Amino acid sequence: MQVLPLKKGIIYGPVSSRRLGPSLGVNLMPTGHKLCSYNCIYCHYGFTDIHSMKLDDKIEHIPTPLEVKRALEDYLEKDKNIDYITFSGNGEPTLYPWFSEVVDVVKKTRDRYVPSVKVAILSNSSTVDRPDIRKALGKLDIRIMKLDCGTEETWRHLNNPFKELNYTKMIEGLKQLKGIIIQTMFLKGRVDNTKDEEVDVWISRLKQIKPEDVQIYTCDRPVPDKGIEKVPKEVMQKIAEKAEREAKIPVRVF
Repeated sequence: MQVLPLKKGIIYGPVSSRRLGPSLGVNLMPTGHKLCSYNCIYCHYGFTDIHSMKLDDKIEHIPTPLEVKRALEDYLEKDKNIDYITFSGNGEPTLYPWFSEVVDVVKKTRDRYVPSVKVAILSNSSTVDRPDIRKALGKLDIRIMKLDCGTEETWRHLNNPFKELNYTKMIEGLKQLKGIIIQTMFLKGRVDNTKDEEVDVWISRLKQIKPEDVQIYTCDRPVPDKGIEKVPKEVMQKIAEKAEREAKIPVRVF
């Protein structure tokens, strides 16, 4: 099976999200290549073409906040049957150089057309050490933040973060974000984060971060790394039950 094609525009969907239901996507990244601070072995868009934390020399390939506004307005003029507007797309949304501004733009447009719809983000958490990013994230209704691993070693094998990223700083940043949802991808095979010792350390991170909810899932779409495997449902359920029991946080399997 082939991985999924990249999004070809600013607005896409609505997507029938496992976690959010009918969700209208907002893609702030280039449409011709994948640009991300991670190169996850399971990403259904394939391996990262441009592995970076900066878009300074890619400005001509990304939309302006005004272009995002116009694209969202064009869609909402025709269809308002959505539950969420979600920042996601062809890479990490918080790498966008005008992220705080575009959050304001999307929220104002939402208020005008579909005030009951929530604005969400699916983020890989790579920028949460930055106070300006945490402040911008705080404006959103739903913040779904990735934490796939409890150890730096597994994080580097599974998520392949950009070389300058620091795992400890990421955890500290997540601890400072309130009212977040942690999402975790569990895999077996070449990299296995379902082992008891891996799960135990991951649970200890949940205790430190104190999210309001945890969503765990495994791959159900094509992935670029053929050495990984889907985790059986019964294993996922056991991980959820253990994490919920020990961390005292709701944990749901998707």
